[in-house]
Amino acid sequence: MAKVIGIDLGTTNSAVAVVDAGFPMLLANQDGKRLTPSVVHFDTASHPSAIGEEAARMGLLEPAQTVYSVKRFMGRRFEEVTQQEKEVHYPLNGSKGQPIKVALKDRCMLPEEVAAEILKSLKKTAEIALECSIEKAVITVPAYFNDAQRQATMEAGRLAGLQVERIINEPTAAALAYGLNKLKDQARIAVYDLGGGTFDITILELNEGVFRVLSTQGNTCLGGDDLDQAILDHFLQIIGKEVELDVVLEEQGALPRLREAAQKAKIALSTQASTAVKLPFLGKDFHFNEEFTREQLEQIALPVIDRTRPHCVRAMHDAGLETVDLDQVLLVGGQTRMPLVRKRVNAYFKCSVFEETRGNVRLGDTFHTPDGPTLNTGQNPDEAVALGAAIQGAILSGEIKHMTLLDVTPLSLGIETFGGLMNVLIPRNSTIPIKAGEVFTTAVDRQEETLIHVLQGEREKAADNWSLGRFMIPFENAPKGVPRLGVQFEIDANGVLNVLARDIHTGNEQILEFKSVIDVEDATVTQMVESAVEHAMEDLESRHWIENSLKAKTLLKAVKQSVDECSDVLDAHYLASVLEASSKLEGVLARENTEKRSGDTNSLKSAIKNLDEITQELAHIQLDRMAASYLDQEQEP
Repeated sequence: MAKVIGIDLGTTNSAVAVVDAGFPMLLANQDGKRLTPSVVHFDTASHPSAIGEEAARMGLLEPAQTVYSVKRFMGRRFEEVTQQEKEVHYPLNGSKGQPIKVALKDRCMLPEEVAAEILKSLKKTAEIALECSIEKAVITVPAYFNDAQRQATMEAGRLAGLQVERIINEPTAAALAYGLNKLKDQARIAVYDLGGGTFDITILELNEGVFRVLSTQGNTCLGGDDLDQAILDHFLQIIGKEVELDVVLEEQGALPRLREAAQKAKIALSTQASTAVKLPFLGKDFHFNEEFTREQLEQIALPVIDRTRPHCVRAMHDAGLETVDLDQVLLVGGQTRMPLVRKRVNAYFKCSVFEETRGNVRLGDTFHTPDGPTLNTGQNPDEAVALGAAIQGAILSGEIKHMTLLDVTPLSLGIETFGGLMNVLIPRNSTIPIKAGEVFTTAVDRQEETLIHVLQGEREKAADNWSLGRFMIPFENAPKGVPRLGVQFEIDANGVLNVLARDIHTGNEQILEFKSVIDVEDATVTQMVESAVEHAMEDLESRHWIENSLKAKTLLKAVKQSVDECSDVLDAHYLASVLEASSKLEGVLARENTEKRSGDTNSLKSAIKNLDEITQELAHIQLDRMAASYLDQEQEP
């Protein structure tokens, strides 16, 4: 069945997600990141040339050709956009009664045409990750988007080559991502969504998995962009006291550099008490160097954040509820990472407990109001909406038929392979029931049987994981690499693991049943995962060493055999170079039993490459000799 992806088309960042085997996950873009900046750079011919982080970097060089925050303009007429909103680095035009447009050098574009380029990039990300064509999507919008803005979002999807199965509200998507649809009892939830360019407050009532919107309020022109502008204005005031402001602003890229610095400072102060803002050569002979503190940020940001409060009050009034009637307040949107935002939301709704730290930095005060709702920060606020959209897509495609919580595998499952490594067949957090398999072969000549060692855990080396059991499977006597062994893991709905191993040539097979592999204590799982994280770099180094050492040993064996067979025709100087390269590789391999091999893997790879290159001539000599021998046999009477 065709996949339906979920897309959060954000003002600042966008994301794409999908449900795989019942488990929602965000897909990483070509930069390896799950969030893609909603920025498009156009070349001089007004063609899209970069999207995401690359486009954002180009914005410092060619701001007039780089479009950002376009979501704010979708579905709006020229006169509906305030003068402050029009103060972007790229030109806008339009006339009364007509849609606002982005004015590039060679053409004017509707905002949805720009948004379509972002959606195309997300579509491509999904197709690369899933290795299939993607045609259908669920796209989220702010709850306060009007019909024109929703239609513009639909049109952007169509222009991107997507069939938009549904437009859903971001608060509903967030509630799905938080798993609130699985609450059995009736609950009332407030979703506070402060993103890059929009703000929503939605009051939901949940009853046995059914959502009902009691009220919604918001502002489609209020968000992180306004905070960035307020910080930018603060920086401009400081600069104006030191030099002629117009002289600085005349420098190409000065304003975009300041805006980027404002955004980075805002992000840094979510986890730090202060940050240094350094912009050398912002103007001719002028360097901007300022220490910016969280206290300063909060003074600047407070008026912007408090603009959300009247919407919260009206939403609660419209729903006919008091704060004590709420069970939870969900925080959604990247701006809710700010400690000040969390403190203010806590004050608005009189939440029962609010205390958060990151590292050694305290992010907020502690409040105790026994009758108040719980402030729920259990999801990544940047990712929740996209994950919820993916869940909605899976419901529409039939992949999720009932909104019930399925058990998942708490730890990865796999088998030990040659060299003492663990080969994972079922990754952790896979939804059960599940079936997965892989084909293996032998690593030793004339091997008549092989050991199937079943493992559970997150470490790279088999010895560092838990052994669930072992059994032998017989083979026909054959050279290495010839036998084919199929291994299949199957976990049923009760969590019972069945492992099947079959000799594909003879059909001989064995099946072993294990006890439930999902009934693992939380503390034990946490211990294993923490151990995997702690030793991640060490384990990765070990895996790379083992894989390359196996390759080296195979190569040395092949070279020795070739030298023995062809020594009578090899030039003495060339033979010496082959033996020297072999000796160097053996020398690096001799470190295999040392406990610390940091950096030796690169030496091993280099030695393998060196020997491989030197023996290319030897390989040709041996191949010619084999060909001649074959022809001689063919000519015999």
